[in-house]
Amino acid sequence: MERRGVGIRELARQLNISIGTVSRALNGRGEVNPQTRIRVQEAAERLGYVPNQSGRTLRQGSTRSIALMMRISSDRMASGETFFMGLSEGLQDTLAPLGLDLVLLPSGPSHDMFEFLRRAVERQIADGFIVTDTQRTDPRIDYLIRRRIPFVALGRSLSGGPHPWVDLDFEGVVDDAVARFVKAGHRRIALGLSVRAVNNRVVAEEAYRKALAGHGLPFDPALVLRVPNAEGGGQELGSAVLALPDRPTALFVAQETLAIGLYRRFAEAGLAVGRDLSLIGFRRNPSCQSLTPALTCYDLSLQKLGARLADILVAEIAGREEAAAPQELWPMHLVPGGSETVRG
Repeated sequence: MERRGVGIRELARQLNISIGTVSRALNGRGEVNPQTRIRVQEAAERLGYVPNQSGRTLRQGSTRSIALMMRISSDRMASGETFFMGLSEGLQDTLAPLGLDLVLLPSGPSHDMFEFLRRAVERQIADGFIVTDTQRTDPRIDYLIRRRIPFVALGRSLSGGPHPWVDLDFEGVVDDAVARFVKAGHRRIALGLSVRAVNNRVVAEEAYRKALAGHGLPFDPALVLRVPNAEGGGQELGSAVLALPDRPTALFVAQETLAIGLYRRFAEAGLAVGRDLSLIGFRRNPSCQSLTPALTCYDLSLQKLGARLADILVAEIAGREEAAAPQELWPMHLVPGGSETVRG
């Protein structure tokens, strides 16, 4: 028969000591005799002690955990995407010394992100949440503000009024990429976007339009190419570039993994990135490290980004003292490669 775990009352009864002593021993508090602590811990393991987490949350008002909401897909995992791994490392480096745990809550492409978050909040899984895959208008942000749940968003949104967020500097990256293309003589510059409905895609397109205008170049909607966020999407992007009657000589991809399929499609056509198309990707990504020529892109420390998100959320949980919620653009720096060597 399956053994059922015992609660703290039964554990105290079995040991013939008070519930308070058992609680202090299990939580590592110093007012307990070392021999008693060992006795309690051994009995807890032997009897299968199971803490009543919901009861602890109600009594203490804290789970001592924060939750990272992650949008994952088999395509991204298959391509070796490590974004959330790097982010989690930085989060844990900051949270662990504070005695806080990180809870990962992955949701698939078919899941309703709002309902997924709502269930997590209703179950009191964590004291605060990190929201990712931020939408242009995001009901999750409105909900968390309405419920007074501490959170920080990775990415901007039009929802919720003032709230804490950190976003990658899409404007700075796109502006720099377009300037590099223009300096090399390019006038037909395309933008590759995934079709995912996230706000950073809108931000990237707005930055692209502004950068073109800043260099006196007209905006051509035919040069904004939207494809699925997968390797097959990269091949589709390559086909779309090749099919244009007045083919662009330069391309910026806001989702760098699209470059993998694009390289392959150009090779199939007897063409080469860096020779027949100047290409710059958004973020340095291990998935793209085997591309030849190396992909010119931009880099950041995911560990430091994770640490900053943790700092902000811990302050939100403790009760932020500053006048305004932190809203920050995270800087990125260029990593030159051979993919942009072609001249316009």
